[in-house]
Amino acid sequence: MRTDHKYILDMIEPHSHVLDLGCGDGQLLWLLMKQKNCQATGIEIDEKAIYKCVERGVTVSHGDVDSGLQDYSDQRFDYVILNESLQEILNPEKVIMEALRVGKKVIVGIPNFCSLSARLQIFFLGKVPVTKGLPYTWYNTPNLRFLSIKDFREFCHQRHITIEAECAIGPTSEVHIWPNLLADIAIFLIKR
Repeated sequence: MRTDHKYILDMIEPHSHVLDLGCGDGQLLWLLMKQKNCQATGIEIDEKAIYKCVERGVTVSHGDVDSGLQDYSDQRFDYVILNESLQEILNPEKVIMEALRVGKKVIVGIPNFCSLSARLQIFFLGKVPVTKGLPYTWYNTPNLRFLSIKDFREFCHQRHITIEAECAIGPTSEVHIWPNLLADIAIFLIKR
C-alpha cells in the first residue's frame, strides 16, 4: 500500500460517503470500500484510468475537477479527497471551496515543492527538480501550480479554513521536525 494512502485511510471513519477528485486508477477508493466499508465514488478525466476504476469495481464519473462539483448538493459527502491533484488544477481555490461545500471534511495531499532534495537540485544543478514526489521533467509535467507545506497552511489561514490534522511524509517515514524542508509530501484534513 502506498504510504499516502495509508495516512488517508487512517483519517477516514468507517462507513463514510467519500468523493475522490482526480481519483486516478481508483486504488484509494477500492481500499476505502474494502477496508473501511465506505460508499466511495470518484471523478477522473483520464479515460484509461477510468477503465482501471471500472475493473476494480469503483464507481467513477468522467469529468474535469475544475467544473465537476456544481451538480452536488451541500454537505453530500463526509469526505472529499484531493490527493496529488491540487497542483494540476486550473483554479485550485475554487475547487477547494467547492470541495468544502460538498464535503463535511476535505483531505488534500500535496507534493512539497520546497523539500530539501528539490532545493538542492535547483541550487547545485540549476535545473527544475525531479524527485520521488515530483517525478516529472519540466516538459512533461502535469503540474500547473508549485506549492509547499507552508504555502498550503498560509492559504488555509487566510481563508479561515481549519486544518484538523496534517501529516508530512519523507522518503522513509513521517516527518515531525522541519516538514517544509524534509517532507516530500503532506496530507491535510481540513474543514470550514
